[in-house]
Formats: sequence, C-alpha cells, structure tokens
Amino acid sequence: MSGLWGPRKAIDAPAARAEHHRLRRTLGWAHLMALGVGAIVGTGILTLTGVGAALAGPGVILSFLIAGLVCAAAALAYAELAAMIPQSGSAYTYSYVAVGETIAWIVGWSLILEYSVVCSTVAVGWSGYFAGFMEASGWGLPKALIAGPDAGGLINLPAVAIIAIVAGLLLIGTRESATLNTILVVLKVGALALFVAITLPAFDQANFAPFMPHGFLGHVDPDGTKRGVLAAASIIFFAFYGFDAVSTAAEEARNPERDLTIGIVGSMLVCVIIYMGVAASAIGAVPVADFASSAEPLALVLRVLGSDLAAKIFGAVAVIALPTVILAFLFGQTRIFFVMARDGLLPARLGRVHPRSGVPVAVTIGTAIIVAVIAAFLPLAEIAALANAGTLCAFVAVGAAMLILRRREPDRPRPFRTPLAPLVGLIGIAGCIALFVTLPGATQIRFFLWNGLGLILYVILRRAGSRA
Repeated sequence: MSGLWGPRKAIDAPAARAEHHRLRRTLGWAHLMALGVGAIVGTGILTLTGVGAALAGPGVILSFLIAGLVCAAAALAYAELAAMIPQSGSAYTYSYVAVGETIAWIVGWSLILEYSVVCSTVAVGWSGYFAGFMEASGWGLPKALIAGPDAGGLINLPAVAIIAIVAGLLLIGTRESATLNTILVVLKVGALALFVAITLPAFDQANFAPFMPHGFLGHVDPDGTKRGVLAAASIIFFAFYGFDAVSTAAEEARNPERDLTIGIVGSMLVCVIIYMGVAASAIGAVPVADFASSAEPLALVLRVLGSDLAAKIFGAVAVIALPTVILAFLFGQTRIFFVMARDGLLPARLGRVHPRSGVPVAVTIGTAIIVAVIAAFLPLAEIAALANAGTLCAFVAVGAAMLILRRREPDRPRPFRTPLAPLVGLIGIAGCIALFVTLPGATQIRFFLWNGLGLILYVILRRAGSRA
C-alpha cells in the first residue's frame, strides 16, 4: 500500500518472521501495567514537582491536572491502536500504518528524542537522590563526579553507572527484567504512600495562597523564563507520560488485544490519582518557596517537617526504585530502534535478537551508550523540555492515526474502542499543540533542528523500498 507520504504498513503483522527478527511473547497484563506505572511514577513526581512549583506556585496542582487530561486523551488513542495493531513500534508503527513511511520516520525520529532523553533525564534525577542519600549517610561525593559541566561539575558518573546497570538487566531477558521491575514498582508506590501519610497531619490551607502568583497563561521573565500554570504544565507533562512505553511491547505481550489496553489505561488512571495526592500533600505541608526547584523536593519536604528518618528511607527507596523509569524507557527505545531496523529504515543488524535471550543486543548496548553520554554532560531542565517536544509530536501523530483509521477502516475489529473518539482525538491533538507552543523557544528550535537532521538522514539512508 502506498500514499502521499510513501508506502504504508499493513495493519496485520506478517504471519511469519525469521527467528532472529521475532520477539518472544512472555509478558502478561500485570507486567505491562507495572511497566507503565514504573515509567510514569518517577522523576516527574520525585524531581519535577519542585521545578513546576517554581514556575506556577501552588497552581502547579492545576498544571498536573492539565497535563494529566491531555495525556489521558492520548492514552485512550494509544489503547485503541495498540489493541488493533499487533505490532511493536508504538507511534512510529501507527503512523506507518495510517499515513506512510515519511511521516513514520519523523515520528520515529521524535520518539528517539523522547525515549533516549527521558532515560538521561531520569538518570540525572536519580543521581541527585543518590548523591543526597550518600551525603545524609556521611559519604559525600565530589561534585565534579556527580554533576555535568552546566551544574559546576565535570561528569555525572552515578547517572552513567545506573544506565549501565539497567542496560545489563535488559540484556539478561525481557521477562526477568519485567519481574524485577514489578517488585520495584510496588516498593516505589509504597514510599509515596508513606510520604502522604507523614505530610497530611501538617496540611495547612494557607500554603495555597496566592494560588496562581504568575497567572494561568503566565508571563515571560526578563531572563526568558516562561512562568504560569500552563507553562508549568508543558514541563511537568513529563511527569505523566510513560504509558506509551507499554505499547512498544505489543509483540511481547501474551494477549496483546487485552493486556495492552489494561496496561496503558490502567497505569494512567492509577498514576493520576497518585500524582494529585502527592502534589497536594507536599504543598499543603510546606510552603512552595521552601522546596521549589529542589533536585529532591519530596525528601526535602520530609526533612523540613523534621522527619529525617523518613527522608532517609524515602531517599533510599528513590535510589532503589527510580531506575524502573530508566528500564521502561530504555526498553521502549530499543524496541523502536529494533522495529525501524526490521522495516529497513535503519541498519539491518540492529533488527536482530539474540537466539538465547530473545533480546536485541546490539541496539540495547548502542542506546545505552547514547543516553549515558547525554546524562553525563547535560542539565536536567533542558533535557526534560526537549524530551517533552518529542513526546508531544508522537502524541499528535497517535491521535491523528486513530482518527484516520476510524474513517478509512471503520469496520475493522477494535478490541478496545475509544469512547467519543473524534472528541478525544481532537482534545489530544489540540492539547499537545498548545503545550508545544508553551515550551521554551530554545527547546522548540532544537526540536525542529533535530527533525531537520532526521529528514536529511532519512533521505541518505532510505532504500529503494522498505520492508513493510
């Protein structure tokens, strides 16, 4: 099949693939839901709560809500497409099916930006918690080795180390890494429940006034910083996405039609509840100014309340469990690279799996090296904003793909049907475009430069016909 934007991929997966191009179906719905929760509940709530509060004040609660609503619309579109199209690749594959190869490449290139940069961002956030935990334990680390050049250091070695550990775990096997991920997710959610239990008794309504000190639409400071509820939403949007990583496991789910829907929608609903509760508890317990822009805002809140032991426990759990986010996104990135290579859009050797573990070894190692270099030298705020741009592009593509396929193939079986699909699709698309507009100007420029580079590479690498 071919269209204006090049050949289109068939909705149905090929009946048979060579063994070295085939992923193994080893994951159940519980693994997938834990993968989603593990990806979503991470650096966003543990780290970017402070960044968002600095931009919006107590109104950051609304920022969480806005970002969550946009992500909910995208999640419903993802769930429908993931259940209908039994192929890995996430938004890249859905764009390939609905529109064509050229748009699929652009979306895939944006996904590379999202997943790779998210891994790096979370690794930097984890490094902050690790350094804080070590210092609280009397084992302070030299700043030169725990921060990149922009933060006054030389290299962020803890961030590099955790990426290497997670990559090694993924190389062992998909089911083994998913099982450990599930255990760590339970531990992480338990730590957040402890945080709420400790902070609720100190809740003070006065901490919410003024609620929106920078307004809803906000303003731009002389230094170019955008402040306000909507500006904060475009940054802490990072706190909600992650459910899309579940869709990259389509070819590794035992019952994809059912399990992917549970994993995507279920993880999103659980995390919205967790996020709103934790953010409200933090602001109610401690004035925003006391923890805004902190690298470890929740642990700081506990210390301000005099719960030093709880802060140490929370910090320890963050150190242990935060890598579940890295695992989920590194997993997703390797599967997207794998599918693009299998389709002939990247070197063919990247589309092979190991005969014993069933893992795409070359692409896993290569991706780990890339994200480790980013984490070692770039600052958290800039990385997070750039990852948001790639994600917003992917979410727009998924919403559009759902609407296109609803019109082009209305009678095709859909194990999960998005309710009010036209409205949900338009909300997701319009919301993502609005959030993109509020991103820092420098981030938007970098995003377009990235995609310009990607299109040049596509022209160079494109073969006479992709193996769709």
